[in-house]
Amino acid sequence: MNNHANRGVVYQGNGTVKVEAIPFPELAIGQRRCDHGVILKVVTTNICGSDQHMVRGRTTAPNGLVLGHEITGEVIECGRDVEFIQVGDLVSVPFNIACGRCRHCKEGKTGICLNVNPARPGAAYGYVDMGGWVGGQADYVMVPYADFNLLKFPNADQAREKIQDLTLLSDIFPTGFHGCITAGVGPGSTVYIAGAGPVGLAAAASAKLLGAACIIVGDMVEDRLNQARSFGCETIDLKQEGDMQDKIEAILGEREVDAFVDCVGFEAHACGCNHHQESPAVVLNSAMQITRAGGQIGIPGLYVTEDPGAADVAAQQGSLSMRFGLGWAKSHSLQTGQCPVMKYHRQLMQAILFDKIEIAKAVNVQMISLDQAPQGYADFDGGAAKKFVIDPHKMVS
Repeated sequence: MNNHANRGVVYQGNGTVKVEAIPFPELAIGQRRCDHGVILKVVTTNICGSDQHMVRGRTTAPNGLVLGHEITGEVIECGRDVEFIQVGDLVSVPFNIACGRCRHCKEGKTGICLNVNPARPGAAYGYVDMGGWVGGQADYVMVPYADFNLLKFPNADQAREKIQDLTLLSDIFPTGFHGCITAGVGPGSTVYIAGAGPVGLAAAASAKLLGAACIIVGDMVEDRLNQARSFGCETIDLKQEGDMQDKIEAILGEREVDAFVDCVGFEAHACGCNHHQESPAVVLNSAMQITRAGGQIGIPGLYVTEDPGAADVAAQQGSLSMRFGLGWAKSHSLQTGQCPVMKYHRQLMQAILFDKIEIAKAVNVQMISLDQAPQGYADFDGGAAKKFVIDPHKMVS
């Protein structure tokens, strides 16, 4: 099959990505054959906020890394051990790479698979410290353990009609949903969502799907707050001065929420007049301040073990100054870590196919070509209230 040309979005360091020729994928992991894998023709592949952390130089990502962990594709080649996926299938790829065989995978904890990354539990495509797997912001990509990992769309023609929604199943829709589930969101809940980037907007849409009574979204970019308001969220402009509990009370009539979802992560900025200044623990401390006693805090926002661009030595090693005693005193529960996409993606696919949610509209999907990817990264970094989805073969647009 390797008579096809292949190109990918490659991290060049210093805030730069370029589209370059890359090798066509093979059914191999290093020197070992990968007979349990498939090769996909990429139909859509999305730019993620966590990609931006690498491109900004805020991780130890090496130059030359092919980016992209949000992948939807058409199967064009199957390894000989693949039984249930066939050539021609249209599939969603969870960003977690999981073997399906280890203790964690058998417990449904596919974000911390023990067999796909020699450095630590958990792996992802095109991501720093996540096992060295080639990313999917490309024309073609290899996916291992295909029978276990891939979600096949039941009707390819129906899926193509809703591809702008279904492309979000690889990461941000399940991630936002997971943030809400781990925060205990349910019918009648009051919810605060920190951050109105694509994951924050996906979390807000998920909270609505779960029956939340009031969804409050905080951000510093007016276009993103407008996007949250477009589907019924209350908003707080974090550039404005004032106490967070006062702002919550102005909306709810009480000073705390039932559930808090952190969709910002380690590049958080201070609120008010200091909003240009980084304050990596500000969201976590705010969570403990405004979540009711006994409430839950979901943390799908990314935190890293090494942040070379951090302002102080402690934060460079992932150490943050948190008021953990406050959270302890209020009996909060906090859940961190990668979303185990496979836990949710089939149900969320059904919600899309049966018109229970318009997730692409909520996060404002914008289709771009592979050649437009560097500009997409630049616009996203500038705070665009959009989710950029790359269409490498012009199969969508």
